[in-house]
Amino acid sequence: MRFLETGGARLCVETFGDPADPTILLVHGASASMLWWDEELCELLAAGGRHVVRYDNRDTGRSTAYPPGSPGYTMRDMALDAIGILDGLGVGAAHLVGRSMAGGIVTVAAAAHPSRVATLTLVTTTPGLPGLPPMSAEFVEFTGSGGPDPADPAAVVEFIVGLMRVYGGGSPYFDEPAVRRLASLDVARTANIASCLVNHFVIDTGDAGPQLLAGLRAPTLVVHGEHDPIFPLEHGTALRDAIPGASLLVLPEAGHELPRPLWPLFTAALLEHTARRLP
Repeated sequence: MRFLETGGARLCVETFGDPADPTILLVHGASASMLWWDEELCELLAAGGRHVVRYDNRDTGRSTAYPPGSPGYTMRDMALDAIGILDGLGVGAAHLVGRSMAGGIVTVAAAAHPSRVATLTLVTTTPGLPGLPPMSAEFVEFTGSGGPDPADPAAVVEFIVGLMRVYGGGSPYFDEPAVRRLASLDVARTANIASCLVNHFVIDTGDAGPQLLAGLRAPTLVVHGEHDPIFPLEHGTALRDAIPGASLLVLPEAGHELPRPLWPLFTAALLEHTARRLP
């Protein structure tokens, strides 16, 4: 684990595997630190011959935090962070994997710096096109009921556990003890919980959007939960259809999650996908 400076931010970065192997850069979504790319999952990918990199986005984990409600950055800045991390690690091009909101981050990075992106993998995200099914009523009710007191770590952990339960969308894979352990670790290491809870939801998304998709040239794998309550499966199929040559992997019975029992399916698909265009 190390810190890298990029775009005026100090980002906490961790690597797995041999730096001589092709690099997979894992980018997580709103309010999620790198811990939500599970360490064991990273090790599985590294054992498959990949140099795996995960990091804390701004306002998560140990990376730079900004005042709550006033993030000093945009989604484009977050996309440039991904490229800056490659620069800091001496990596020319990498396979970028973006999860949920980070689907937009890596898409902006691929559009702005196509030579640095060998492949794209977009996990549980959306093309942002009109007419797609809305978020579930349960999710809207949960998130609209008010968040936890950021000064109360136990309340924040309970909120995260509840949120992840809703994310599961009734999935049989929800593992409350494991989620609680991870949430507790994450809250304990986060520089500013108040900022983490709100800032990603108020950033300027700027360049991100469906207008970028048809111009993407990186081979793209879309991964989507069969029962995703945040972005229902139609978002995944629409995303595949909007990107030239993209393919779709549906995670059976999964929600807005990447559950441990499906890691073999996911890692096999990602290793195959990233073997097609080596940097």
